[in-house]
Amino acid sequence: MKFDSKNIFLGNIPSDAKPSLAIFLSGSGSNAEKLLADAAVRAAANVTVLVTDAPEKSRAIEIGAAFGLPVISCSIREFYRNHGLKSISLATAEGREVRELWTAELRRQLRNYAVDFGVLAGFEPLCNITNDFPCLNVHPGDLSKVDSEGKRCYVGLHSRPVEAAILAGEKELRSSVIIAGGFSDASKDMDNGLLLGISQGMAMDFKGHTPEEFRSIAALRSGKKPVGGWQDELEKFALHQQELLKSAGDHIILPLVVRDFARRCFALDNSGKLFYRQDPSLEFTEARFHEYDANGARIL
Repeated sequence: MKFDSKNIFLGNIPSDAKPSLAIFLSGSGSNAEKLLADAAVRAAANVTVLVTDAPEKSRAIEIGAAFGLPVISCSIREFYRNHGLKSISLATAEGREVRELWTAELRRQLRNYAVDFGVLAGFEPLCNITNDFPCLNVHPGDLSKVDSEGKRCYVGLHSRPVEAAILAGEKELRSSVIIAGGFSDASKDMDNGLLLGISQGMAMDFKGHTPEEFRSIAALRSGKKPVGGWQDELEKFALHQQELLKSAGDHIILPLVVRDFARRCFALDNSGKLFYRQDPSLEFTEARFHEYDANGARIL
């Protein structure tokens, strides 16, 4: 199927021009490093800036220096403290208002870079910068799986999607890449963006544990997650599996989807159906989502 440029993501950019890319990160930056070291990504897009909300803990400045890139450091915790709040929670109206102010500051600092799209490569805070340009987000969960009401099963921050998959009895984990949407209600809008691709499954080695055992551990939890985490066997196992999934899922799928997105290989028709082509010279084919392996996409 042929599409007008308005239906193709980044289709407004001339076909012989590279789109400008900003990479957002909060922690170790391993996903960002994979993107920057990938020749196909660098051939398809111009990475112009790194952005971090946590300069005190992330490796953004180190990675920026290694790859010769400027870094925007906009500490979200410091920003909230300067506005009289100890927590960066979105649970209160005041917290949400400060989040929008912080986003406005981030937006102001990004103006000089003419960003065409972004990649949330381990970027933790929900942020409506996603309304300014497309932002691809890598997520440690299979977002193609939905419940009986059509809601995605494995959403949430940190190890929550991995824990949910373990408790549900899943035998393997997958990473997903979506176009992150804006949010008004963090409890409802988390990880609800358009799904572009999933990784191949990574089998979990339970090492003698069972889902029933982990469900018993989860049942003992009460109240809010404590500072420092639950520190029980379920959380420890989930964090270990999530770390393994970075290599088996995130680091494989993210560069490939970013490459395809920058090359204008994704489009939406007027009804919201996703279409894909393996090369810009080819026509689009309808696809609900794609499974990616090291060789690229396979339409499912």
